[in-house]
Amino acid sequence: MAGRWVLRIGSLVVGLVLWQVLTATDAEVWLRFSQLPTVVEVAQRFGEQVGGADYYRDLGNSLLRITSGFLLAAVLGVTFGVVIARSRLLGDLLQPSLEVVRPIPAIALVPIAILLFPTDEQGIVFITFVAAFFPILVSTRHAVRALPTIWEDALRTMGGSRWQVLLRVVLPGTLPGVFGGLSVGMGVAWICVISAEMISGQFGVGYRTWQAYTVVDYPGVIVGMITIGLLGWLTSSAVELLGRRVTRWLPREASA
Repeated sequence: MAGRWVLRIGSLVVGLVLWQVLTATDAEVWLRFSQLPTVVEVAQRFGEQVGGADYYRDLGNSLLRITSGFLLAAVLGVTFGVVIARSRLLGDLLQPSLEVVRPIPAIALVPIAILLFPTDEQGIVFITFVAAFFPILVSTRHAVRALPTIWEDALRTMGGSRWQVLLRVVLPGTLPGVFGGLSVGMGVAWICVISAEMISGQFGVGYRTWQAYTVVDYPGVIVGMITIGLLGWLTSSAVELLGRRVTRWLPREASA
């Protein structure tokens, strides 16, 4: 295990050293590294931002938007996925409309969100919700339909009701697929919330990154990008960790 962490940290260090060398020497090998800030400049700018209150206010705003939109998407995505997969009538009623909306990029709904919602904050949460909703919905629907029917039949032969089948077979059996959708949904939600903040936000990591670009603060832009990457990694890792905890009862492959 220690060897794997050494390898991971080593690869990161090599990447940073290569970045520093290429930018410090103004290398131009088709790509113009002379236009990028060095690692030292980015580190200095990062230290300045971490020492100010605006950085943490932006973090809090982005995390609040992600949490609100993602939790709503998780509840409704799982609910609709189960309903559509389990009920032919409701599937016929709901799935056509959802399938028409699903290919539309969530960020393309920004003008609609501006028209529909009285505040930009509500519109950004809506964009985040839409971005996460469909991956969760589709993963849940496929997970429910992939369940072996013999599991349900076994419980029914023992007198199990529809609710018991749902609670003891369907929901536990679909958890791996559901958490796969949640992990994907979290990543997509971050992409869209940052884009929405750049377009119509007043605070947040995306807004601050765009503001840095408009004033030609390229180290600040890189700091914003790194912050976005770290936030996305931490939140996705949290979802995957929760998924492993919840599905501990599943058989695992032996490690090599």
